Amino acid sequence: MARLLSVNVGLPRDVPWNGRTVRTGVWKSAVTGPRMVRRLNIDGDGQGDLAGHGGEQRAVLVYQLGSYHYWRERLGRDDLVHGHFGENFTVDGLPDDEVCIGDRYRVGEAVFEVTQPRVTCYRVGLRMGEPRMAALLVSHRRPGFYLRVVTEGTVEAGQEIVKVASGPEGMTVAEIDALLYLPGHPREDLVRALRIPALSPGWRTSFQALLDQADAGAGGPAGNAGPAPDAAPPPAWDGFRPLRVARVDAESASVFSLTLAATDGTPLPAALPGQFLTLRLRPGPRDAPLVRSYSLSGPPGDGLYRISVKREPRGAASGYLRAHLRAGDLLDVAAPRGAFTLKEGGTPVLLVSAGIGATPVLAMLHALAAARSTREVWWLYGTRDGTEHPFAAESRDLLAVLPNARGHVCYSHPAPGDRRGADYASEGRLSVGLLGRLGVPKGSDAYLCGPAAFMREFPAALLASDLAPARVHTEVFGAGPAMTPGLVTVPARPVHPPEGPPGTGPEVSFVRSGLTARWDPSYASLLELAEACDVPVRWSCRTGVCHTCESGLLAGAVGYSPEPVEAPAGGTVLICCSQPRDDVVLDI
Repeated sequence: MARLLSVNVGLPRDVPWNGRTVRTGVWKSAVTGPRMVRRLNIDGDGQGDLAGHGGEQRAVLVYQLGSYHYWRERLGRDDLVHGHFGENFTVDGLPDDEVCIGDRYRVGEAVFEVTQPRVTCYRVGLRMGEPRMAALLVSHRRPGFYLRVVTEGTVEAGQEIVKVASGPEGMTVAEIDALLYLPGHPREDLVRALRIPALSPGWRTSFQALLDQADAGAGGPAGNAGPAPDAAPPPAWDGFRPLRVARVDAESASVFSLTLAATDGTPLPAALPGQFLTLRLRPGPRDAPLVRSYSLSGPPGDGLYRISVKREPRGAASGYLRAHLRAGDLLDVAAPRGAFTLKEGGTPVLLVSAGIGATPVLAMLHALAAARSTREVWWLYGTRDGTEHPFAAESRDLLAVLPNARGHVCYSHPAPGDRRGADYASEGRLSVGLLGRLGVPKGSDAYLCGPAAFMREFPAALLASDLAPARVHTEVFGAGPAMTPGLVTVPARPVHPPEGPPGTGPEVSFVRSGLTARWDPSYASLLELAEACDVPVRWSCRTGVCHTCESGLLAGAVGYSPEPVEAPAGGTVLICCSQPRDDVVLDI
């Protein structure tokens, strides 16, 4: 019979870490006597980061005495006490390779259900003084698991743990953990896991994403394409290759397009509608390279690439391109990339954009028109006035060939010569309220792109509205939002070179942030260099397990130390545990 050895609780505290402050509840201490277990917590317990820990599906964390014995021997530790792994229940029995997702247990007055393995989080390594701990828990198949509270009640150390129900499918905690994090994601096992009602929504989403990737052929033998629901296929070529400028066309007062062709005249590999190209520019022989990404705006699959660029007042790259580039010139170009792509299906499509954000959704409109799609298509666009309205005639022509298409253009400040009803439909800015008044259908697939302010407000407002889109896909120009779990918020700083003397190693270019810096071996990883430059980054485990930090590797090669639990998909890199072998270009 399994037994509850210790009940451990702890409230969040601020802990210094790498020059920053982490808010965490991973420090747990054993308590005596009965403790009330409620739907979200044990009395006296708390979590510092509710986005990654806690909540109804992760109310109680369990770790086993057998794993304590294992790690004492493996790590040479004699200081491990109950609660050291951040668990609430230290138990004798219930090993990860026997307990199944959906199993139910009674302890004292309370009843619990197993929902998922432990989250791979760097904070267990912080508590243990072992940075690799998150990876070790996965690779040694000893993660521990979370419980949902089915029936609230008191529990106490020393009580027996009685199994009252078995989970369907009989998939153990260790199997579920390995299915997500270790190499190989058999389709039949993903399907089985998704049939378990007790599996937590977060893990369900990750498994559905892996299943979608398997069905679409993304990732494949080249590695794990990561947990993101939208996974991009591998790039058509590695690094940069020269392409010839075939045309330069003005689209509006501030937007121009470049049409690119292969130097040998052969058709270029087809891009997916919504993807982007990355250019490497060298304005002068002694100038540092400028690396920038621009969305493809032309018809996919015609053997050419068209990108469209907004001339920014202080934009070094856009200014150089507009002033100096001519037909016949060569550009260094990385292959099309990006997961913001048009998805197949029969649902209505909302193509919503503002300003230069029209470019990727215009490529989607081209693809729908080329296929003579019968889907309901809505083209919703906002700009200042007619002089800043690129692709006006082009978009109208494309909408005209679609049998179920509607367009609506907003000008926020129409010029005197702009004609309402011809050049634009309404005065003002795009808003969710306007979409509702237009009768935009519910359950649509929405694709959104635009300036920073538009993207900060519109996607959240759309999701919260009565329109209830089936899926909202977004593309952000520039650096995306950071995800730094548990870090106490500090004021954001502009991106900058690292402090101190410049490094002497390879160049590391952060494309979306517009920064290139030299590598210095004092950094343990590309992630640490990015953090030293205040480049917005996303991470969780910091040891090559969770793939949260997976980013596009546009050029160059990296090494790994420590080795990731599973290699990332082709054309990507795990920045949390990698170091550059030569000059690298990252889509960050």
